[in-house]
Amino acid sequence: MQLNLNEISPEVQQAKMRFGIVGNAPALIAAVQRAIQVAPIDLSVLVTGESGSGKEFFPQIIHAFSPRKHNRYIAVNCGAIPEGTIDSELFGHEKGSFTGAVSARKGYFEEADGGTIFLDEVAELPLTTQARLLRVLESGEFLKVGSSTVQKTNIRIVAATNVDMLRAVEEGRFREDLYYRLSTVQIHVPPLRDRGNDILLLARKFARDFSERYSMPPISFTDDARSDLLHYRWPGNVRQLKNVIEQLALFNSGEEITSAIVRSCLPDHAMVYTPAVASAAPHAHSYEQEREILFNMIFRLQREIDDLRADAASMRPVATGSRDAASEAVQAVMPRSLVCMSDVPKEIRISPADVSVETDMHPTAQTLEDTERETIRRSLEKNDGRRKATARELNISERTLYRKIKEYGLE
Repeated sequence: MQLNLNEISPEVQQAKMRFGIVGNAPALIAAVQRAIQVAPIDLSVLVTGESGSGKEFFPQIIHAFSPRKHNRYIAVNCGAIPEGTIDSELFGHEKGSFTGAVSARKGYFEEADGGTIFLDEVAELPLTTQARLLRVLESGEFLKVGSSTVQKTNIRIVAATNVDMLRAVEEGRFREDLYYRLSTVQIHVPPLRDRGNDILLLARKFARDFSERYSMPPISFTDDARSDLLHYRWPGNVRQLKNVIEQLALFNSGEEITSAIVRSCLPDHAMVYTPAVASAAPHAHSYEQEREILFNMIFRLQREIDDLRADAASMRPVATGSRDAASEAVQAVMPRSLVCMSDVPKEIRISPADVSVETDMHPTAQTLEDTERETIRRSLEKNDGRRKATARELNISERTLYRKIKEYGLE
């Protein structure tokens, strides 16, 4: 599923353009929106997601949309700094505090005072460093290595990890109190395999960027090749996709990339994964699954209507109210999730005769449109005209409800 560009807020569009974020997957847009919302408030944020999914963009968004945007932003890869020097890197050290400390040095927390510090791969911090970090979060105080003078810093911390933090806490590899301090707000970045057609958007972007950077003829993709890109699991996420596309652009410059070429760049077992959110083409829409659901619903509905017809005949209802009784009986068996008949292929729509309910007094014919209209009307009455509550009760979006109200003249 992809969002319509008109449904994306101007702030999110601005952030995407500024930081080069490509894609319209709902989970990605929700993550960007969450980063923008939390930015003005000085809360610690924990960004989670698989390696290569693009977590590094979100601390930058938070800093850029915060009051600290004119101060320093420092990114630190905690997994790339040796355990013996991590405290010195973060908090600084005094001259002579350890072998090789020939002069005093400021740490990142002092350098970024008033700004934002991004701690990437925060789960890799040693437990002793975690204790120092907890003190910074709680009081803004820290000690340089080899110093007994307490220093203050006014800093916002955004952390990121691809580790299951709760499991790390259970295994004693990460302090529980620090975890809850860091994760005041959590932002989850979806893996590439769950972003559907974003894969194709990114592939085209990487191919175009490579062609422009090295002045080489661009590559294009066949339908089969695009399908393969969509159905690969991408364990390395966006980083892996970029590497594969650049490899294709280099060795197949100016060519149309086929399925065979794509598969030659991926492991032999690569194509066994089929993501639920991926589709064959950006604008393609398949009705196969919807047809199956609708057919099953129609058959079930017809059986239940036949039962109701038999019950109505045996009860011989009084003339007054018999039509309402039949109508209510039909609605009682209708699913809560309404069928939008304008979206259903003509060949599987139901004719009035298929959903008729007869009594001994008056034969009646009620189409799905009639039943849908009546269901919406009754729900609106029940909720005193509150459309949000009505949409929630009917399990449809407010936009669909507004369209249906207008279509059926229920204003």
